[in-house]
Amino acid sequence: MLDVCLLGTGGMMPLPRRWLTALMTRYNGSSLLIDCGEGTQVAIKEKGWSFKPIDVICFTHYHGDHISGLPGLLLTMGNAERTEPLVLIGPKGLERVVSALRVIAPELPFPIEYREITSAQQEFEINGYHITAFRVNHNVLCYGYTLEIRRRGKFSVERAQEQKIPVQFWNRLQKGETIETEDGVLVPEMVLGPARKGIKVTYSTDTRPTKSIEENAAGSDLFICEGMYGEPDKEAKAREYKHMTFQEAAALAKKAQVGEMWLTHYSPSLVRPEEYIPAAQKIFPKTIPGKDGKSVELAFQDEKGSEAHE
Repeated sequence: MLDVCLLGTGGMMPLPRRWLTALMTRYNGSSLLIDCGEGTQVAIKEKGWSFKPIDVICFTHYHGDHISGLPGLLLTMGNAERTEPLVLIGPKGLERVVSALRVIAPELPFPIEYREITSAQQEFEINGYHITAFRVNHNVLCYGYTLEIRRRGKFSVERAQEQKIPVQFWNRLQKGETIETEDGVLVPEMVLGPARKGIKVTYSTDTRPTKSIEENAAGSDLFICEGMYGEPDKEAKAREYKHMTFQEAAALAKKAQVGEMWLTHYSPSLVRPEEYIPAAQKIFPKTIPGKDGKSVELAFQDEKGSEAHE
């Protein structure tokens, strides 16, 4: 089960009823955050979720509306008596940018680990999250992220018995561990069936449509994509400032064959995004206007009965 919450949906500046774009997920006791603009910790508090389990923060890029909330969040996490390391992932310059912001948050009771993205696409494994960062097309270096909860195949008692594997090793093999014994090496593939479908969420904002988004979002259960502009007369502005329209996002969702798309990162001038949704739904019917606090519980395929929206 993966909990996903779109904490805020605004671009450029927070509004009285719209926080800046940020995404938070929870899986197996570990929380992950993508972007941390001004007001993010207020949005977390409004949702009723906890700061302390945040183990990973990914940054798409270093514009203020995506990272300026970090110092306050770090201080809040410190005040929550967190001592476990915090992993930060982001484009080139990550440690330099964060160190500059930490002038106002210099002392923390937990260490920070920096994972700088060094290529057009890079993968990370942290606390059960398989994270893929992929480069997109904004006016500064910017990345989108795909989060996957992968599932191993089912354990086969019959195969384990056929190969006379001692029972005391079954649990460790089921968890994916390779075991060296006096009689040889035991690997999980000896007792596990083919990998099962996991859960996949893709998040991309501040970009023009790119092939990298389409390829990485392919087959996602949930695709969260920027829709800076809904108005049909804003296409030229979207191209000039390297953002996306609702219709362009919908075309990407259709090509990627995702389960559902939530739009986010609205222009401050876009007061009622729902008015422009029908045009996008003609391209991709499962286009939904994101709103602050919108969340979903994504279940594995054989547990779909427990999926729920808010």
